[in-house]
Amino acid sequence: MLTVIGEGLVDVVQRASGIEAHVGGSPLNVAVGLARLDHPVQFIGRYGRDAYGDSVAAHLRSSSVMLPLGPDELPTSVATALIDDEGAATYTFDLTWELPGIADRLAFMLQGTTLLHTGSIATMLAPGATDVLAAVEYAHPRATISFDPNCRPSIITDVDYARRHVEKFVSLADVVKASDEDLAWLYPGEDVLESARRWMTLGRTERPAMVVVTRGAAGPWGITASGEAECPAPKVNVADTVGAGDSFMAALLSGLVDRGLDGAQNRKDLRELPAEGLAELLAHAAKAAAVTVSRPGANPPTRAELNGSSGE
Repeated sequence: MLTVIGEGLVDVVQRASGIEAHVGGSPLNVAVGLARLDHPVQFIGRYGRDAYGDSVAAHLRSSSVMLPLGPDELPTSVATALIDDEGAATYTFDLTWELPGIADRLAFMLQGTTLLHTGSIATMLAPGATDVLAAVEYAHPRATISFDPNCRPSIITDVDYARRHVEKFVSLADVVKASDEDLAWLYPGEDVLESARRWMTLGRTERPAMVVVTRGAAGPWGITASGEAECPAPKVNVADTVGAGDSFMAALLSGLVDRGLDGAQNRKDLRELPAEGLAELLAHAAKAAAVTVSRPGANPPTRAELNGSSGE
């Protein structure tokens, strides 16, 4: 069982041709991406007892994502995405993030979990961020932990606060993915790859096994204890970039699971993944992101689509 914990919301996408609504939220997108790649996955997040909440639940269930939490009485969170002429998205948010009572249910909800992923707003916004950290700390002795900060400066405006939270989760994670924009915001004036390399030194007793940086058209780069690797980004006609990083994250994790590298008992093998294996994972994940940017909204590929896509 794979578990994703974090925010789910509705993306209201505004472009010159009109307005559309898509279910989104970075962790939710990763959960859908993993399910479409044929992994059993549950999503721990909140959504309201309203029309948007109904669409969130229906979207997750349509991709066979399990929902251990039902709707609550708060409004479903909304992100408004303004798409420019190049297909890039700029976001504003109206959201609530809390998971009341989850602490008493962690043992039940996380039993059998071999990989726990989280990130983005869920790891920074109070009061829910405290519950997410507790879930990560609870799962760490048994599960692979993955983290994507997916920073939202329009919500968390204090970069020092964000940096502290990000580094807290990096120090607990086995796999970390960030965009070059995330790193440039968190560490202004520093080379983004040097910042990523420094993350490899964080950790209490164990440090991240892998840090990956997505760089848009420049293609992804990554580092493990065995070395560094990068690959070109596939060339595609871009519809928009909504959900591209989340599709990349899901496919990266899917590749690790397919190689039997999930679960705390496999941490040593994960750390010893050679640079050649890292390069294969990066190319696989970049291919998934390319499929997503070729069509509107956060719409990650299925395993059949990914295996059949040339990336051209």
